[in-house]
Amino acid sequence: MNFPQVIKDLVNANNDFDSTAFADCFSETAIAFDEGKTHTGKADIKNWIEKAMKEYSASMKPVDFEGDAEKGILKAEISGNFPGSPLILTYDFKFQNEKIESLRIS
Repeated sequence: MNFPQVIKDLVNANNDFDSTAFADCFSETAIAFDEGKTHTGKADIKNWIEKAMKEYSASMKPVDFEGDAEKGILKAEISGNFPGSPLILTYDFKFQNEKIESLRIS
């Protein structure tokens, strides 16, 4: 599967439970939307993912990606401590300067 390096870095950070490396995949002004909540800026995104990592212990396995250097859709199997695990989630990305500018998880 061919996808941008920033997505590879995000998946690795997620699976290593490294919230700092995860947040480093985002621009300073990035926005992430997950579970009905919006997280704005790199620091807020780090706090959100750190809490999620502790609560769910979820690992991510990419199953499909379509996109380019500006936007992309990643489908990934997510396994962890939550009802219905594993699930296939959709990650809708917008990129700028090889960083994630926005992310919507559904």
